[in-house]
Amino acid sequence: MEPTREWSDRSILKPLKNPSEKPYEITMETSEITFLGVKNQPDFAKTEINMRPGKSIVELRSLKFYFQDFRNRVISYERLINVIFDDLEAVYEPEWLEVVIVTNPRGGISSRLKIDSKMRGDQ
Repeated sequence: MEPTREWSDRSILKPLKNPSEKPYEITMETSEITFLGVKNQPDFAKTEINMRPGKSIVELRSLKFYFQDFRNRVISYERLINVIFDDLEAVYEPEWLEVVIVTNPRGGISSRLKIDSKMRGDQ
């Protein structure tokens, strides 16, 4: 039996109280995600997070440290986007969430992955 693997450390993510009860959307972008691909070679990705917050919002410094934690983790693109989505949803409990990842080309091909609350049946 294969041992359970930790894909991320969601405890790094820190929520802040949402200062507004009115609906609005936040977009956060970074080009600083570095991780190890399944061949143990460094991969790089740009990430966009779109969120309609609930009772909490993202503390950006903790999000930066969360992304930095992937640097030494071997993870596929497909697992990465799902892990990020699951962690953000669990910690922040947004009304709506979308995560888009665009990877740097590997072998001349880049990938764009997208997941949102509607795909997961949350809405």
